[in-house]
Amino acid sequence: MSKGAHQRGKSNRPEEKEFQEEVIAIDRVTKVVKGGRRLRFRAIVVIGNRKGKVGMGTGKSNEVTGSIQKAIAKAKKNLMTVTLDGSTVPHQVNVKYKASKLMLMPALEGTGVIAGGSVRKVLELAGIKDVLSKAFGSTTKINLTKTTFLALRKMEKTPAMERKIQKKFEQNKAIEAKRAEETKRIEAEREKKAKETDHRPQKQTQHSAKPAEKPEPKKENN
Repeated sequence: MSKGAHQRGKSNRPEEKEFQEEVIAIDRVTKVVKGGRRLRFRAIVVIGNRKGKVGMGTGKSNEVTGSIQKAIAKAKKNLMTVTLDGSTVPHQVNVKYKASKLMLMPALEGTGVIAGGSVRKVLELAGIKDVLSKAFGSTTKINLTKTTFLALRKMEKTPAMERKIQKKFEQNKAIEAKRAEETKRIEAEREKKAKETDHRPQKQTQHSAKPAEKPEPKKENN
């Protein structure tokens, strides 16, 4: 096969990434050394799969792209699993990190993510679709991002969630039992039909030869 045909056979669709990436901030940082000032870039990146896994990382480099790549590599090492109650958080939580304070509250379905800035990006990448939040104190991006992660770490399962999980498990168990009974019934019907087919008398394929007819005796005319 020619090279062109081989290339046409391949799909041009880009591969889907396991985690989505969001750049929270890119800052210029200056370090004063003996020879003068050294300029570098610092990137803060959050990654998540929108299904309960999220991570954060920071990276420094002489170039912006290099700092982002370093931050993504660190974020993948710092992944954490968030406890969710459907599309919202399980309970209210108040946390404090340095000069930043954050409050997260569960919300009804359809409310949306009531948050802004870096808090909104972190919550969306974690898979939270309905939540109420309020930030107090320092609103720097790096502090708020770390405060949000601290709040997500404090999320725990509630008794109501345990009851929901138990109820769902029982429903799945009942569905599986019903499917097993249906499968057994179908197999029994098939076996019954097969036995009926075996006991039926087979039709004769060849017709039996008819006995030769005797010629009638001739009547004598007197």
